[in-house]
Amino acid sequence: MAKSANQKLKLLYLCRYLLRRSDEEHPVTVAQMIDYLARQDVAAERKSVYDDMEALRLFGLDVQTVRVGSATGYFIGQRQFQLPELKLLVDSVQSSKFITEKKSLELIGKLESLASEHQARQLNHQVYVRGRIKTMNESIYYNVDEIQAAIDADRPVSFRYFDLDVTKRRAWRRDGGRYAVSPWALMWDNENYYLIAYDHDNAAIRHYRVDKMASISPLEGPRQGADAFARLDMAGYSDAHFGMFSGDVQTVRLCFENDLAGPVVDQFGQDVSLVPLDGERFSVTVNVAVNRQLFGWLCGFGTRARILSPASAVEGMRLHLDQVRALY
Repeated sequence: MAKSANQKLKLLYLCRYLLRRSDEEHPVTVAQMIDYLARQDVAAERKSVYDDMEALRLFGLDVQTVRVGSATGYFIGQRQFQLPELKLLVDSVQSSKFITEKKSLELIGKLESLASEHQARQLNHQVYVRGRIKTMNESIYYNVDEIQAAIDADRPVSFRYFDLDVTKRRAWRRDGGRYAVSPWALMWDNENYYLIAYDHDNAAIRHYRVDKMASISPLEGPRQGADAFARLDMAGYSDAHFGMFSGDVQTVRLCFENDLAGPVVDQFGQDVSLVPLDGERFSVTVNVAVNRQLFGWLCGFGTRARILSPASAVEGMRLHLDQVRALY
């Protein structure tokens, strides 16, 4: 029998077939493998497939056997990532605010390719990316790469930095001027990515939201601020960020001064409606847990934020402030 040009790829085809089509719950038989090889224009006999399974084992692939009726079934046992590990990674990607919806779906698709097609369907069933709060800055995927490259090369970087205004458009800090910093670490906190860097102008450690950075460029010379970074308590640095809500959810109307549009969108997502009240303030209506976390977050804005309704939430804030005041 004449051999096709694909014959040399036989072992590779079998490896791919086992990885994608088999798992403990879905073993494949020699007959199925021979049929698959035939569709790839590769001739195979039973004995040669048995030899191929042994070759894959010697190569390090965990090829297991089990009885399937009167036949022997084969499947991949231990993989580089087991299903629970992949589920954990998928959960992390889909819940991360700093990864856009498009990139989230791309990454999850790549993670699914590390499982069998049957396990991939289980992973896909737990994917709830659309409708979640996600950054709109597609370039964050490449910002992380630029920053990491600068850290590896011991180089400072410059960039432009923005907030969101009340219309959700970019409002450039420093009137669009560039920041010059020495990057030292990337930190994932409160579902966002932050750059921890030494600010050259202020001669101090600062943090920057990576999804709010633009036009990152490397600078000449070595990084600055090594001593300042060595003294930094990274674990305690993240304590300033508002955490997750918990408790009974209510519909609450809040009022903020206009320059707080960025933090409000950060907390409640791009779909939150910012309703102008006058030239200086706007309101939002959100479903939140009315508890001390919410009150503490609002207190951080001082007199620039307050609860408008419901009356029970207003009274709750008064009680919270009275309890705090009693401590002093």
